[in-house]
Amino acid sequence: MNQTMEKFGYPATLLKELDHWVILLRPAQVTLGSLVLAAKSDATAYGALPREAFAEQAEAVALIERALTRFTRYERINYLMLMMVDPNVHFHVIPRYSGARSWEGVDFPDSGWPGPPQLGSPVQLSSDQIGGLVENLIANFR
Repeated sequence: MNQTMEKFGYPATLLKELDHWVILLRPAQVTLGSLVLAAKSDATAYGALPREAFAEQAEAVALIERALTRFTRYERINYLMLMMVDPNVHFHVIPRYSGARSWEGVDFPDSGWPGPPQLGSPVQLSSDQIGGLVENLIANFR
């Protein structure tokens, strides 16, 4: 585990683990189903990942898109590699949609649609809600 994985709640937010990557629920939900695709490596530069990680990333992206299609019926998807605060290689995965999505009575608008995602105004969930959302999403990764 690296510090970026830990920052995003690993292992409690783990949805799927591969050899080189983990797919985590992003605790601050920009839109419903916001995830983090994090390299398990200690690398702090994308180019420093092993060749095998790049090949496996295609599998991770396919898993993410299949699972989020089922869960949120997104219209677009954004992969953001920001790495300004959290140093290890990772992508924020933001499913995008016009209108809002709802889960367990909580509304998740896409405030930035159709422009860039509004990272500064996520839906904040309690630890119980995060656990429930992880449980619901894991079923889509099987």
